[in-house]
Amino acid sequence: MATGEVKTRFKGLLASSAERHSLVDDVQGVLAGSMLAAFGVLLLSGGKLLSGGTAGVAFLLHYMTEIGFGPIFFVLNLPFYYFAYRQLGAAFTIKTFSAVALTSFLTATLPRFISFSSLDPLIAGVFGGLLVGTGMLALFRHRASLGGFGILALYLQDRFGWRAGLVQLGFDGLVLVFSFFVATPFIIFCSVMGAVVLNLTLAINHRKDRYIAM
Repeated sequence: MATGEVKTRFKGLLASSAERHSLVDDVQGVLAGSMLAAFGVLLLSGGKLLSGGTAGVAFLLHYMTEIGFGPIFFVLNLPFYYFAYRQLGAAFTIKTFSAVALTSFLTATLPRFISFSSLDPLIAGVFGGLLVGTGMLALFRHRASLGGFGILALYLQDRFGWRAGLVQLGFDGLVLVFSFFVATPFIIFCSVMGAVVLNLTLAINHRKDRYIAM
């Protein structure tokens, strides 16, 4: 391969515009979004809190079985990839699979390096929800998600114009109903606060008419 052709291909990896992300942009976005989400999950888990969507189901199973959140979260998302591929394309599916795998890995690994001697559940809910929401926002803006209900929420926004954050909030509410069987009212309240912060972060900041890059 000629040197000029190599340079052209390399520049293509870096080239981005107002309408389209470069490959490097997408890699950075998926890494950053996954890292933020994983740290948010670490806060939620440290506060013994719950969440919505597939993450909420993973938290419920984690507390009931003591199996790590990461492996459960990864397995729960497997059925959604076929839907993502059929409805949103191969690129979205690959980036989402990468984000879910990385987030699952980090949530299983970070507790070896980070621990909390004292963590108020309300603080854990608010800051954990903000971090996960910001991570999901980064992923959404690079045409990826954390799988599960997030795939469906993003599809419904693209298809019908429904706000992804509000759709996600509806799914989260259903999952949090089941938390009454495994948590105290105060823990549930803090979990709800985290879910509200997470989804308002998405609803306010993620709009197709404000961010058009693919």
